[in-house]
Amino acid sequence: MSVILTLLAALLATGACAYHRTSLRTWAIATIATTLVVGLLVHAPWTTAILLIIEAAIALPLLLVDFRRRQISAPLLKLFASVTPKLSETEQTALEAGTVGFEGELFSGKPDWHELLKQPKPELSVEEQAFMDGPVEELCSMIDDWQITHELADLPPNVWEFIKKHKFFGMIIPKRYNGLEFSALAHSAVLQKLATMSATVASTVSVPNSLGPAELLLHYGSEEQKNHYLPRLAVGEEIPCFALTGPYAGSDATSIPDVGIVCKQVVDGVETIGFRLTFDKRYITLAPVATVIGLAFRMYDPEHLLGDKEDLGITLALLPRSTPGLQIGRRHFPLNVPFQNGPIHGKDVFVPMSTLIGGPQMAGHGWRMLVEVLSVGRAISLPSNATGALRGAVAAVGAYARMRKQFGLAIARFEGVEEALARIGGLTYATAALSRATAAAVDRGEKPSVPSAIAKYHATEWGRQVAGDAMDVLGGKGVQLGPNNYAGRAWQGVPIAITVEGANIMTRSLMIFGQGAIRCHPYVLKEMQALSISDRDEQLKTFDRLLFGHLGFGVSNAVRSFAMGLTGSRIGESAGDAYTRRYYRKLDRYSAALALCADVFMGVLGGKLKFKEKLSARLGDVLSYLYIASSMLKRYEDTGRPEADRPLLAWAFHQCVWNMQMALDGAIRNFPVRPVSWLLRVLVFPFGRREVPPSDRLGRRVAALITAPSEARDRLMEWVYLTPTANNTVGRMNALLPDVIAAEPVDRKFGKALKTGQFKSHDYLGQLAEAEQAGVLDASEAALLRRVREAVFEFISVDDFDSEELRSAVTRGDKHKLADAA
Repeated sequence: MSVILTLLAALLATGACAYHRTSLRTWAIATIATTLVVGLLVHAPWTTAILLIIEAAIALPLLLVDFRRRQISAPLLKLFASVTPKLSETEQTALEAGTVGFEGELFSGKPDWHELLKQPKPELSVEEQAFMDGPVEELCSMIDDWQITHELADLPPNVWEFIKKHKFFGMIIPKRYNGLEFSALAHSAVLQKLATMSATVASTVSVPNSLGPAELLLHYGSEEQKNHYLPRLAVGEEIPCFALTGPYAGSDATSIPDVGIVCKQVVDGVETIGFRLTFDKRYITLAPVATVIGLAFRMYDPEHLLGDKEDLGITLALLPRSTPGLQIGRRHFPLNVPFQNGPIHGKDVFVPMSTLIGGPQMAGHGWRMLVEVLSVGRAISLPSNATGALRGAVAAVGAYARMRKQFGLAIARFEGVEEALARIGGLTYATAALSRATAAAVDRGEKPSVPSAIAKYHATEWGRQVAGDAMDVLGGKGVQLGPNNYAGRAWQGVPIAITVEGANIMTRSLMIFGQGAIRCHPYVLKEMQALSISDRDEQLKTFDRLLFGHLGFGVSNAVRSFAMGLTGSRIGESAGDAYTRRYYRKLDRYSAALALCADVFMGVLGGKLKFKEKLSARLGDVLSYLYIASSMLKRYEDTGRPEADRPLLAWAFHQCVWNMQMALDGAIRNFPVRPVSWLLRVLVFPFGRREVPPSDRLGRRVAALITAPSEARDRLMEWVYLTPTANNTVGRMNALLPDVIAAEPVDRKFGKALKTGQFKSHDYLGQLAEAEQAGVLDASEAALLRRVREAVFEFISVDDFDSEELRSAVTRGDKHKLADAA
C-alpha cells in the first residue's frame, strides 16, 4: 500500500502541475518534494529512492538547456524539417492574412474568459440608430417582394433611387469620401433588417459593402483611385461588382485560368504599357447593372516589361464598363431570388496599368488582397442576411403558430410543432450571437479569417434548418406563393447562401480547422516559421523553446481533458455567475479536448491530415461550437444576464455541447491509428458520452417564448421590420398577437358552451351571437372573438391566381409589360 500511495502522490503532483501549466522547473521541484515527503510519511524508503532516481533522470536532461538542445532538440529539428509539408505560396498567404482573436484562446485548452468578457459591448452609435429608424425603416416600407421576385425580377426604380440617395452602397466608405463610415455592427444591422423584407434587396446592398471594389480600394487603392471612385461608389453613381469565379475555378480561386499579358499598345497615338486580358467569369452579383468591374486574373510578363519575373501571380484590376471588348452577359436566375447576377467575358481586352488596384506595384498581390478583404466581408454579409431571415422566422412562425388552430387548439400547443419552434428559437439565439460576435471582431480592427468562415458556414446552415422548420409549421400557407407568402422565397433561396462566398462543404472540410489548427494553435505556426531562420544557433534555440513548450502544452491538455472528463466539468474556477459558471466549465473541458486531439492528429498524421477532410471537418465543428457558445455567453453578459433569456441560452448551449461531443466522438472513432484512437477515447471520454441534447421540457419553454410577446422575444426579433404597414404581413401579424392571446381564454369558454349543444346556428358568427344573447359571453368578449377571427383569416388565407397571371410575359407576348419591367 505504501508503494502505491507514494507512486500515486508523485502522479498527482505531476498531474496538478500539468493541469495548472507550471514551468518545468516547478514541476521537477513539486514532484520530487511530494515523492520525498509522502515516501517518508508512509515509510517506503526503497520506493521513494527509485522514484527519485527516475524523476531526476527525466528532469535533469530537460533542465540542462544546452545539453537538451544538442542531444534532444537538434535531432528532432532535423526530423521535423524532413516531415513538415512545405506550405504553398497560396497556403502561406491565406495563413498570414487575417488576425487571431478569441478563437486562439479556445484552441489553447485553457481559455481566458476574462479576455472575452472585458471586450466592449457592441452598440450602435446615435447616428447609426437614427439611420436604422429613418432610411432603413422607410426603405422597408417601400419593399414589395412579390413585385420584385415575380413581376419585375428586379428592384423597382424608386427603390434603386432611394438606396443610392441614402448611401446604402457607401456604409463602409469613410465620410471624407462622402460615405457613411458605419461600424461593422451597423452594417450587419442594416442587412438583417432588409433581409426580413427581401433577400433580393439585402443581397443588392450587401455586395458593394463586402467583397467588392470599395473594400479593395480602401485597403490597397492609390490615392488617385480612391479620390475618383469612392465618392461615386458612395452615392451609387458607380455600381460595383467583383468578378472572381469562372467555369473552371470556383472554390479553387487560385487556379483561375483568366490571364492578363503585359504588353505595349498605341493608345491615342501614345505607346502605352498595359496588359491584354482574356477572361470568362460567371455568378457575378450586380454584373448586369455594374458600371465598374473588379477583376481577378493571373498576370504574365513574357517580355519582362515590369521586371525579371514572368509569372507575376494573381492580380486585381478595376475596369470601367465602357472598356472596349468587355462584355456583360445576360442574367443568371438564381432560384427565383432575382438579385442582379450574371456572367462577364472578354478576349484580348487591352487596359492600361493604371487600372490595377494599387497600381503596378500591387501586381501579383491579388490573392493576399482577396483573402484579407474576404475575411472581413464574409464575417458580415451572409451571416447578417441569414440572421435577419432567422429573426424574421421567429416573428412570423411564432405568431402564426399561435393563430392557426387545428382540433380546437393553437398548433403551437402540439408537441411536434413545439419541437420545430424550439429549433427556430434556439438556433436564432445562437446565430444572432455569432453574427454579433464576428461584427464586433471587425470593429475591434481584427481580420477574423477563422471566425468569418465559422459564421458563414453555421449561419447559412442554420438558415437552411430554420427555413425547413418554418415550412413544416406553416404547411400549405408556406408553399402557396403569392404577395402574402412571407416564407416561400426564403425557402427557395436557401441554397444560394450555401453555395456562395466559399461553398459550405469546402468551408467546413478545408477552411475552419485547416486554417484554425495552424493560425490559432500557440505553437504549430511558430515551429514551422522557425525552419526559415537562417542562423542555425538561433534556429535551434527558437525550436527548442517552442518544442518543449508544445510538449508541455500537449501533456497539460491531456491531463485537463481527462480530469474534467472524470469530474463532468463540475469543479474548478471559472467565469460567469451562479447560472452560467457550469457552462464556462463545459467549454473549458472541450477546449482542452480539442487542443489534445488536434495535437495528436497533426502529430500522428502530419501532412496527410490535410487530405483527411472528414476528420478535419469534425475537429472544425468542435472549434465552431466552442466559438458559437462563447459568443452566446458574451451576448448574455452584454444584455445584463436577463433571466427571461435563459431558456434560449440553455437550449442553444446544450445543442452546441451535444454537437461538440458527437463531433469529437466521430473524429476519435474514425481515426485510422487504432491504439491512438483508444487512448484518446480514455482521455476525452473516460465515462463515455454523457452529454445530452436539449430536453423536451426545455424545448417547450423556448416554443412558449417565441409564441407570445415578451422581452426575450423582442430581443430575439431585434432589427426585424415589424411596422404593421400594408406591405408587411409579418408586422401586422405581430401587432395582432396580443389580441389573439387575450382571446384564447374567451375562446375556451365559448368552446365549452358549444359542446353543450345549446346553440342552434351552424355558422361561427351565428353561434357567437347566440352565446352573447345567452349571457355566455359579454359584449366585449364577443366583439374580441369577432375581431380576432376576422383579422386571423387574412393571415391563414393564401393567394390564388388566374392562369394567365402565372404565364411569363414572354409566353404571352406582352411587349408592353416587358418594356415597363425593363
